[in-house]
Amino acid sequence: MASPAQVPPPRPRRSLAGPVVLIILGIVFLLGTMGVLHFYMLGHWFARYWPLLIILWGVIKLVEYQQAQREGRRAPGIGAGGVFLLVVLIVFGLAATQASRFNWEAIGKEIDIDHEDFSFFGHSYSFDDQLAQAFPAGATLRITDIRGAVNVNVSDDNQIRVVVHKRIKAESQQDADKWNAGTKPQITVNDHTVLLNANNDAAGDHWVAIDLDISIPRKAPVAISTRRGDVSVMGRDGDVDVSTQRGDVTASDINGKVSVNLTHGSARVSQVASDVSVEGRGGDITVGEVRGTLRLNGEFDSLKLSKIANTVNFRSERTDMELSKLNGDLDMDSGDMRASDVIGPLRLSTRHKDIRLEGMAGDVRLKDENGSVEVRMSKLGSMQVENRRGDIQIYVPDKAGFQLEAKARGGEVESDFGELKINNANDQAIATGTVGGGGPRLVINNEHGTIEIRKGSALAEAPPAPPAPPKAPRAPAAPKTPAVTEN
Repeated sequence: MASPAQVPPPRPRRSLAGPVVLIILGIVFLLGTMGVLHFYMLGHWFARYWPLLIILWGVIKLVEYQQAQREGRRAPGIGAGGVFLLVVLIVFGLAATQASRFNWEAIGKEIDIDHEDFSFFGHSYSFDDQLAQAFPAGATLRITDIRGAVNVNVSDDNQIRVVVHKRIKAESQQDADKWNAGTKPQITVNDHTVLLNANNDAAGDHWVAIDLDISIPRKAPVAISTRRGDVSVMGRDGDVDVSTQRGDVTASDINGKVSVNLTHGSARVSQVASDVSVEGRGGDITVGEVRGTLRLNGEFDSLKLSKIANTVNFRSERTDMELSKLNGDLDMDSGDMRASDVIGPLRLSTRHKDIRLEGMAGDVRLKDENGSVEVRMSKLGSMQVENRRGDIQIYVPDKAGFQLEAKARGGEVESDFGELKINNANDQAIATGTVGGGGPRLVINNEHGTIEIRKGSALAEAPPAPPAPPKAPRAPAAPKTPAVTEN
């Protein structure tokens, strides 16, 4: 008797979990591209609620398993594609969750990135406003603005006038209007202090930038504190104090003291009748036409100074400098220092810099290493110069009198003055002597470099050589007889 035919078990149905999850993700991203939902909010929701997709996946698999049991079928498995999708979902979900916990505003401050640099943080909406009221005589204005530019100018009367330009990142006009209403700048008078608060922080974590154009009486002192934004102050009889975490500072035509504290940014200060102080960390610092003292303390990319009537003092990790007066210019960056018309006494200690001083008058105390030193004296004073791994050149007036002690270890000493005794025979070259009946004492020491003591007239440029007469044209060469070749 023939055995009954074997009936194959029913094939399992394909799982719907993966397609359902993909459909949900596709719908969400479609709403984002259509502008119905904003990508910033989508990312925020995904970072918080992505485990719901795994829960939905599990519910679908459980329903499919129960349905397969009732029908006597084998429940569908996850499959290689499903495993890959789950792994991708978990990895991106965990990464999004961790990223949402970062303080992105603090990170943006460090790498110079703000929400305004990216469109996906919201649409930008602009609002304008104005404030005005009487400014008490003898009062000081204090300004606080977390994000936005601050410009202070002179008013024509005894009023404080503020023109407000506001930019808000929001998902809709309705949200922007709400944050605009809640971030109105405020003016508060307390004794002899007028407080102007841009009120950005009233929006909480929402991005609000408020630019302030302020006009106040010229005599009023000003103190400004910002986190992000440029600051400009023009025309003040009172003191100016600016503190900014990220932004450029400009101050000009100031009769009071100027104090600038930077974290990131540059500063330009000019036409100041009193003292100037700049400290912190920043880019390019430019200071000129100061009738008081100048104090610089911090790490800056470059210094450009000119016409400082009193003491200049600069301190950083690599450089310590003090000079009595600067009639000319001084440029300094990470590898060079160039100065002209410097009035001593000058005290300078640095390293890894090529130094060139022109028109130097007065005493000099200079120490350097890994760089060359060139000093051109207009009026000789006492001098002490030390250097390592770099040449030293000293130019003195032709008829100046001085006493010299120079030592060059691993180098030579050269001089334009015949009165000096020079011995270059040993590993340490020595030059000593008195020139012109004596005078200021010059002590020059160098290691692994030469020392040159030159007359100032050696700097005079030699007259240019007359142009060479034109050469006579060369006669054409006679034609050569063609050589006979064999074929």
